[in-house]
Amino acid sequence: MIGKSFRGCISYCLEDKKLLQPELSMQKRAEVLYYNQCFGNIKELIEQFTDVRNLNQKQSKPVLHITLSMSPGEKLEKEILIDVVEQCAKTMGFERNQYLAIQHLDTAHQHLHIVVNRIGFDGRSVSDSNSYKKIAGFCRTMEHKYDLQQVLNPRRFLSKEQRQLPRLDSRKQVLKKAIESSLSRSANYAAFADQMKSLGYAVEKGRGIAFIDEKKVRVKGSEVGYALGVIEKKLAEQKQNFSTAIPRDNFMKLSQKLSVKNNFSLATDLQIKNTEILNVILKPETQTFSSPTLLKKKRKKSALHNIYKRSEKQLCIANITARIY
Repeated sequence: MIGKSFRGCISYCLEDKKLLQPELSMQKRAEVLYYNQCFGNIKELIEQFTDVRNLNQKQSKPVLHITLSMSPGEKLEKEILIDVVEQCAKTMGFERNQYLAIQHLDTAHQHLHIVVNRIGFDGRSVSDSNSYKKIAGFCRTMEHKYDLQQVLNPRRFLSKEQRQLPRLDSRKQVLKKAIESSLSRSANYAAFADQMKSLGYAVEKGRGIAFIDEKKVRVKGSEVGYALGVIEKKLAEQKQNFSTAIPRDNFMKLSQKLSVKNNFSLATDLQIKNTEILNVILKPETQTFSSPTLLKKKRKKSALHNIYKRSEKQLCIANITARIY
């Protein structure tokens, strides 16, 4: 990569790794393997690179940053790493310029960084023409020289036959899994971008889509099978799934509402039933027959009536008898 700031690049390569949790920060992760035409600490190196850079004000991007990584499980001795750095300088044409090589110890695989001042002491700038093709060829040469795992060049530097060969890129495999995981948890693009950010990826969206990891490596979505159209289609399907499925939190809230509603309905039903029972109990009783008291009075009345009738009959008989006599 080429850039503008020596301060940012040198600080990144030499400072301890800063994490959100201070207790987890990586200490002594950087080891300087080689100085060329420079020396000192971070501040001194930045000043030296800047002084030489001022010899050519026309060059807006004086920084060249190269990262070389071993395959997982492979590790080279320090002397061999230094030889690799010197061979790289000759291949890329900056062997007479200021540069330093730093080995990082914060990952499982061995890797090193080379920070180069593209401006030489004569004020001339090292060309970056065909730099990707040059560095790819250099890596293949080192693999043969030190019996390392053979890796294919980038596709654009391969023949048509070689482009058909299967290849495994661990970086892209990790990115692919991150995209799949983020899509499964997102119902729209904003949520998807936030998920990718939480996994350490910056997202660039234009006509297509690309992802940049923490190492500033940019990978197009189409290279891992997730072009922008594919992602938008997945998000549309996911949005439909989200709208038809009741999330667990909403389901719990709905269950509580239904429970409260059912309890209210049950209480209402009980209240109605209790009211009906009370109405039945408190309703005046209508009877088609006389009460015992009334019957007794009726019997008394009937008895008096009978006595009166008998007396009246006896009186009539007495009157008749009197007349006869």
